[in-house]
Amino acid sequence: MNHTDDVLTTIEEADRRTPTVPNELPVLALRDIVIYPHMIFPVLIGRASSLKAVASALDHDKFVMLLTQRDPTTDEPGFSDMYSHGTVAKILQVLRLPNNLLKVLVEGMIPARVSVEISTEPFLKAKVIHVPSVFDANDQQLNALVRHASELFEEYVKEHRNLPPEVLGAFENLDDPVRKLFYAAANIQQKVEAKQKILTQEGLTAQYIELIQLLSSEIELLRLEAEIDTKVQDQIQKSQRKYFIQEQIRALQKELGEDDEHGSELSTLREQIEQAELPEQVHARAMDEFERLKRTPSMSPEFSVNRTWLEVLTAVPWKKRTADDLNVQHVRSILDDDHYDLEKPKDRILEYISVLNLVGSLRGQILCFVGPPGVGKTSLAKSIARGLGRNFVRISLGGVRDEAEIRGHRRTYIGAMPGKIIQAMKRAGSVNPVILLDEVDKMSMDFRGDPSSALLEVLDPEQNSAFNDHYLEVDYDLSNVLFIATANVKYDIPAPLLDRLEVIELSSYLEPDKVEIAKRHIMPKLLERHGLADFDVRVSDAALLRIVREYTRESGVRNLERELAGILRKVAQKIVSQATTGIEGADIPTDSIRSLPSFKKLRRRAWKIDAPQVEEYLKAPRFKEKSSELHRKIGVATGLAWTSVGGDTLPVEVTIMPGTEKLTLTGKLGEVMKESAMASLSYLRSNYAKYNLEPDVLKGKEIHVHLPEGAIPKDGPSAGITMTLALLSAITGKPLRGDVAMTGEVTLRGQILPIGGLSEKLLAAKRAGMKTVLVPGANKADVSELREGVTDGLDIVYVNKIDEAIPVAFDSESPLPRKTIVAKLPATTKTKHRKK
Repeated sequence: MNHTDDVLTTIEEADRRTPTVPNELPVLALRDIVIYPHMIFPVLIGRASSLKAVASALDHDKFVMLLTQRDPTTDEPGFSDMYSHGTVAKILQVLRLPNNLLKVLVEGMIPARVSVEISTEPFLKAKVIHVPSVFDANDQQLNALVRHASELFEEYVKEHRNLPPEVLGAFENLDDPVRKLFYAAANIQQKVEAKQKILTQEGLTAQYIELIQLLSSEIELLRLEAEIDTKVQDQIQKSQRKYFIQEQIRALQKELGEDDEHGSELSTLREQIEQAELPEQVHARAMDEFERLKRTPSMSPEFSVNRTWLEVLTAVPWKKRTADDLNVQHVRSILDDDHYDLEKPKDRILEYISVLNLVGSLRGQILCFVGPPGVGKTSLAKSIARGLGRNFVRISLGGVRDEAEIRGHRRTYIGAMPGKIIQAMKRAGSVNPVILLDEVDKMSMDFRGDPSSALLEVLDPEQNSAFNDHYLEVDYDLSNVLFIATANVKYDIPAPLLDRLEVIELSSYLEPDKVEIAKRHIMPKLLERHGLADFDVRVSDAALLRIVREYTRESGVRNLERELAGILRKVAQKIVSQATTGIEGADIPTDSIRSLPSFKKLRRRAWKIDAPQVEEYLKAPRFKEKSSELHRKIGVATGLAWTSVGGDTLPVEVTIMPGTEKLTLTGKLGEVMKESAMASLSYLRSNYAKYNLEPDVLKGKEIHVHLPEGAIPKDGPSAGITMTLALLSAITGKPLRGDVAMTGEVTLRGQILPIGGLSEKLLAAKRAGMKTVLVPGANKADVSELREGVTDGLDIVYVNKIDEAIPVAFDSESPLPRKTIVAKLPATTKTKHRKK
């Protein structure tokens, strides 16, 4: 026998005419195909187990068992992943393809089913039982079924568009009813599940009945598809004819000077205009546009633009309003239910509602909640809306830099739409909603305009009764809207916009506040979210306090919520693991494990997390309380900073070394902070005699001032006192107290000026374990206004001059030396200062 280079094995014709089929065969899994007896079909082989099965078959008698996969996406199927009925086939030819693939030509021989699964490695092998299809010529029922199936197959081929007439010719040339059965089944274009049913039936009669059912349903579907196609074509022709006639009518009406609406669409639009309760001027403008729309061809782009404009105009509320609930006690109860503490914001909201009760309307009151992330600004606005019974809409302004985002795009642009304000009113569905302008401090401007300037008209009570959106092009009354803004940093809000806002500052939460919030609000919500609401899961106060101190370092409670969620996830994992221990996967109910008896027992158990167990759930603490003694170092002082996410400590390190006389500043400092360092050094050099320093103490010395965490930008004047004392410590060689934090701007005359963000800075000092805080004397009134608990555990020392801070910051038991000793210290050099 001749072989080409590609042909590995070719079976002679005589070998496959008189087969002797063994009972134990390798198994090949097929994807998306059913191969019947008397079919010759190429199969692409690529799986390692299938390659080994083919090799085994070639080494013996070339027979394989072909089984179809239930799920074609299964890469390594087992016997349970395949149908048990298939076809015994003989390998006729094997071609080698690139990428270690084989193209195997097989011929189906006889139907069979798997009786015993022999092995799965290195390939699937099974013992099979042959289920031959035998035709009995004396069986009248079978003869009738064969005749009926032949007629149906002839009808199926004629109805089917994709089957050529040759298929029917080949079918009619077959004399054997068995071959006719499998030939017809192979040419039916159906899913694998349907075609597999024919193999599953045992006996020719049952197989013909299944074939007849399959052909009947397919013929019915083909007729239905043809009927639908005919209807669609008729509809298209009718639509084209109708359009042609309408255009003719329109042309005739134009000649006669008559007009007519464009159909039901325009009628509906007219009804919307009348039902929208538009103001008189807006209604007149809408009717002008509607009349123009009637004269515009429906295929014109202008028709779509004008129709969309009218739809938006009528969708915006013009008179519909919700009734205000002005019951002060009711609003108070809602605010208390939703938020813990926040007494100052709550009192201001109740004042607003009280005045609203007396006056009936209140303009010019636009609240702005300013505070770090996670302190409840957005949720407080939602509670206000709920208390007043008004609809609530949130507008996110973070990153907005285009004025058109606020005012809308003009209709002349493709894809134009109204601005965020009108879109919010459309979503609200009433003229008096609560609209939250979120993150007004994070807007920016570019060549497309300044969105904050567009907000000026929105928030100005003298102008917002006639707000003009570029898309609507008509005045819209926003005077009934309660606007509430939020921001992280007050000073990042543009000045003209800030002038229209009544700022209410929300400071960071104290540790007891966070514990109470976790107990009252966070834990119930998380238990429900994690499916543990009906379990006795408790986190003790001591555990909550430990999480607050050692695992979160924030102003709000968002990280606290994340840590508690982590604990509850682990509790849920324990519950599920214990409930299913010793249970096989097949025995677990598919709907829910809650029906297991072991699960019900665990529900009655108490799951309590105390402080010592926190580390078991959350691993090692992220923040450790620092010992102040470890920070009693020369040239190191602890300052206090205020950021958009709350307060933080700001350590300042100074070292002096021999070298050129210069001042080096590192730590990604801003210009203001650099100037503070220069002013601090100039002050000390100009007052060397006061501190018993030698005039040439810094001669031939280089001073290096560094603020750790160099990747974070730092700026502001409030670190002046910290730099001054750190420089003095490095020059004198005397360490500063490690439990003292400080804040304040220092002048060249040693005066300490007031600073901002005092509450956040004091809370940061408490979190860092500080005992004493040096505060400018001018901030004494600010300290007295702080809410209760902020200064607990802190010794607040008011200082007006740097000389008043030195005895506190340095160890009182070690007074400043009379002569400065810097022989072994790195030192600085002269620093040039600009004269003013």
